[in-house]
Order: sequence, then C-alpha cells, then structure tokens
Amino acid sequence: MATEKACRKCKTIFEGSKCPKCGSEEFSDSHKGKIIVLKPEESELAKNLKITEKGEYALKLG
Repeated sequence: MATEKACRKCKTIFEGSKCPKCGSEEFSDSHKGKIIVLKPEESELAKNLKITEKGEYALKLG
C-alpha cells in the first residue's frame, strides 16, 4: 500500500514519486491536517490559503 506524501512547494497530497500538480520531487512523508477543496473559487478557506485548483492539500508539513 502506497503512503500519502505532501509536496513541499504546493502542499498537494499525492502518492508516487512526483507531485502531479507542480512536478516537484521535494515532499514530506508527514503532515498534519488535510483540506479537500472542491470549488476553490467559492471557498473562503481556499482563498486564505491561496489555493486555486481543486484537490487534496496538507495544512502543515512535518
């Protein structure tokens, strides 16, 4: 079973060796908190976190 990783650049949560959003190979194996954004254009939280695309994001990297 693959483990979730969080990109250090854009905080996207993913499985694999490369971030699917920004292409970075810099990641953290530990993170605290998770937000799933479905409609970033309507979400105040997404605006505050500067998230512009839907997806799953880490709130704090370990």
